[in-house]
Amino acid sequence: MTTVEQIARFAIHTTDADFSEQSWQLLKRNILDTIGCAIGALNAGPTEAVRRVVEEFGGNELCTLIGGGRTTPDRAAFYNGALVRYLDFMDNFNAKKEACHPCDNFAGILAVAEYAYGGRSGQDFLTALAVAYQVQCRLLETLPTMSAGLNHTTLLAFSIAAGSSRLLGLSEEQAANAIALSGSNGISLAVQQAEPVSQWKGLSSADAAMRAVNNTFLARGGVTGPPGAFEGPLGYFELIKEKTAIDWSKESLDVLPRTSIKKFNGELHSQSAIEATVELQNEHNLSGDDIEEIVVDVFKEAYEVIGGGEYGQKTECHTKEQADHNLKYMVAVALLDRNVLPPQYQHERINSPDVQALLVKVTVKPKVMYTWRYPKEMPVSVKASDAPV
Repeated sequence: MTTVEQIARFAIHTTDADFSEQSWQLLKRNILDTIGCAIGALNAGPTEAVRRVVEEFGGNELCTLIGGGRTTPDRAAFYNGALVRYLDFMDNFNAKKEACHPCDNFAGILAVAEYAYGGRSGQDFLTALAVAYQVQCRLLETLPTMSAGLNHTTLLAFSIAAGSSRLLGLSEEQAANAIALSGSNGISLAVQQAEPVSQWKGLSSADAAMRAVNNTFLARGGVTGPPGAFEGPLGYFELIKEKTAIDWSKESLDVLPRTSIKKFNGELHSQSAIEATVELQNEHNLSGDDIEEIVVDVFKEAYEVIGGGEYGQKTECHTKEQADHNLKYMVAVALLDRNVLPPQYQHERINSPDVQALLVKVTVKPKVMYTWRYPKEMPVSVKASDAPV
């Protein structure tokens, strides 16, 4: 069997018995967190832009938009997905050198579940979402994305198609075509997280959800996709120069206990550095004007993505998208405000003189010993030195 056929069989035939009670509770926790993130992103500039496009294009009112209104399943997946992702405050899955946000599956699976509601229950929705979580996270664990120059949202093409196929009651053959169609057309470049970070960073996963939902409906209608999307000539494995070793016949729904939700509003790898900075400030009550330098030692992955490494220098920070992927900004504002939450990403706060003056005093350095402990741990150290009197 090809990989898309194996994933299709897993998606269609896995049962609730493969899901522990702990996993059910964690999935419900993650869903509540996801809905909170979506509500928090209502009226944000980029999400409002998406809303205007959805309203202008219209369509059959089959699925609910968070915040009110109805539209087609694919456009509901797009708008609701934009709301879920925009704050960058959602759940996480951490693998060696890779990370993703499994709740990016939520909007697409929700739209298809609502469309198929007459024959589907809330339990069916939860199981399909768990399937999508499993497919995305397990592929991430075994295949490079960001390190291969691909954004982690690329894998949503496979996972949302898998969960949606289950909800629509597709055959194994139709599901394999849905996964193949979506996956072969779902490549997303990692450059979207490189400096200068644009608003697309917060919308790319929504676009992936929209396309995956649309492709699944095409497969239901008989459209075929390349069966060798993974292992065929010029397929995914050849692109990334690596193959997955997953035996999908032995997979269960077991990744939920390895997901997490954020304490602070910032990129995943920033969490421990922000917490250390807040603790430092609570203990010493520092003033930004009195600080000569802040040195943050981090594991390599944090340095590369948000510390000024492979993804670009972090010397300029003037927008929300730059700020939540700039460890220098997050450390500076955490020290000044003792927290990093959505108010810390208001345009006025990002560009205020005190935080702009302090962020240039922050130096981020990778530390080998910390890198060895990642991803099981995300160790950091934060040291602040006084300016000479």
